[in-house]
Amino acid sequence: MDVLAFYGLLVLTTLPPLVPNSALLVSAGVLASRGELFLPLILLTVAGSALVGDLLMYLAARRFGGPVRAWMRRKPRRRALLEWTSGRIQRYGLPFVIAVRFLPSGRIAGALASGVLRYPLRKYALGAGIAEVTWATYSVGLGYLGSATSGRPLHAAAIGFGVSCAVATVGAAIQWAARRRALREPSEDGGEGESGGPRKGDGEDPGGRASSVAAT
Repeated sequence: MDVLAFYGLLVLTTLPPLVPNSALLVSAGVLASRGELFLPLILLTVAGSALVGDLLMYLAARRFGGPVRAWMRRKPRRRALLEWTSGRIQRYGLPFVIAVRFLPSGRIAGALASGVLRYPLRKYALGAGIAEVTWATYSVGLGYLGSATSGRPLHAAAIGFGVSCAVATVGAAIQWAARRRALREPSEDGGEGESGGPRKGDGEDPGGRASSVAAT
């Protein structure tokens, strides 16, 4: 495959969410270890295109908050995910904006929740940038290091794909445990917790709208 076409494929598979790209990113790392691609340019392409995709989702949710909330209300799972994400962005701020990227559906939920809440653009861009650089480094690095150490591209690809699946599984387990814990937590003010309604201090955005009106 032509080198420029390969970089274009990287952009097409990392800019939009929910596009399977683990195998491609590991393959890019393998090719970089063999000197066929330039590793820094791969990382810049992957992280940069993913960040652009994040910012587009954030800006769309910020501009069209009402339709986004209506869309998320259609399915209980989506609504619960955005509500859960919104509450933690308000509570933990930038660290959660970074961490949510590595949870299942976290890239979409984090961007939409941040946009609906009108979380400051600069802070969101910083958090998303750190998250995408970290994600790109470990995704591509798995293939690069695996190929460099084993000398076998197929083994490196298998290892990289396996580790990616393991990370996704751990992220899903953490998310599930955190949501279960949140549902069991009693409300600090004697009212409803997340299972029934927003807590005091967690349920409103900077503009006074309830975060529960909302949320892959």
